[in-house]
Amino acid sequence: MRALVLAGGLSHERDVSLRSGRRVADALRSAGVDVDVRDADAGLLAGLDAYDAAVIALHGGAGEDGALREVLDLVGLPYVGSTPDACRLAWDKPTAKALLRRAGLATPDAAVLPHDSFRELGAAAVLDRLVAALGLPLMVKPARGGSALGCSKVESAEELPAAMVTCFSYGEAALVERFAAGTEVAVGVVDTGDGPRALPAVEVRPLSGVYDYAARYTAGATEFFVPARLPAADAAAVAEAAVAAHTALGLRDLSRVDLVVVDGVPQVLEVNVAPGMTETSLLPMAVDAAGLALGPLVVELLAQAAARR
Repeated sequence: MRALVLAGGLSHERDVSLRSGRRVADALRSAGVDVDVRDADAGLLAGLDAYDAAVIALHGGAGEDGALREVLDLVGLPYVGSTPDACRLAWDKPTAKALLRRAGLATPDAAVLPHDSFRELGAAAVLDRLVAALGLPLMVKPARGGSALGCSKVESAEELPAAMVTCFSYGEAALVERFAAGTEVAVGVVDTGDGPRALPAVEVRPLSGVYDYAARYTAGATEFFVPARLPAADAAAVAEAAVAAHTALGLRDLSRVDLVVVDGVPQVLEVNVAPGMTETSLLPMAVDAAGLALGPLVVELLAQAAARR
């Protein structure tokens, strides 16, 4: 097999993507695969017919909004991961939350506020209503985006305006969500042909109290426990919820579902179609905890993708 790893791109998450791409490529080479790493730039389409299948290690819009996958479908290069339509659903957090709720999954209450509405209706009045409706604390995050860029935890009403400004610097709409206090976990979901299955949950304990960009990608900034320190019933519940979320959004091959367990009930925060693969990323930790090796697992997913050609 000759494989292509796509990494880089022009999103805010370029550096993380490059790190993910290098790690995936190294794992594939250790498994004996002939692999190239290429950026998603103007020269990408030339020579794609030389590859059997691709791994998309692009984060942010480039790797997760479905557009690049649409192009790969057009040129006939199979890839590991979800279809463009499914990616579009997962990438838009408000849409994903609506679909998850329709499937019977719990997710924190939230409101979506486009920047234009925020400005035209009067920022102060809108923020007062948000606090009255959702309470405090809150999480403010871009409606589309990854790696917690633009996300802020808001403890008081006075902190909310600055959090909104930060959020709008990363996107045109803000998702303002009731903060769910509990045990934060990430559950990888993989499907190598026998249906989606959950990997061991990874418990996330950021030293700062918030799992933001710095906590995600700075070594030593977060404690991880694999498997998560959950009672057996809660561990089973988060595994079931993760697979249900993966299925509800129509995802394929692999995903990572972020949840928080509140009084034994898993609440889905978001679903990632291009999980990070860096040294501090959660999916590789879960793969290790499951007794698997990243290289052979990705080889299996590549072979499955190549068979779809």
